[in-house]
Amino acid sequence: MDKDPSLNVLGEALQTCSLDPMTGFFRNGACDTCDQDSGSHTVCAVMTDEFLAFSKYVGNDLSTPRPEFGFAGLKAGDGWCLCAARFLQAADEGCAPRVNLSATHQKALEIVPLNVLEQHQTS
Repeated sequence: MDKDPSLNVLGEALQTCSLDPMTGFFRNGACDTCDQDSGSHTVCAVMTDEFLAFSKYVGNDLSTPRPEFGFAGLKAGDGWCLCAARFLQAADEGCAPRVNLSATHQKALEIVPLNVLEQHQTS
């Protein structure tokens, strides 16, 4: 990771996405990224039942607990660093979760246009 502070899509310091559940590629609560993060876990999404059902349908079950991995399963309202491509797919399908722009890493813009993120931002 760069020594420079991570920036969000607004050009400001990246904010924490979620500490409970603990999220992020580095499991530090932030949607920080690096070259090894091939999935670009950069979009700070606020889960909805509709998105969780969609994600499970397309093969990424985020709602079922996996205690062997220390994962309690996500529920509506949880913050989670989501893969940018999965967010864009959900947006195209009309079931994208809400987005916390302050906690969404600027690298997400390489995959998701800012106007799409803004359409789904939390208030």
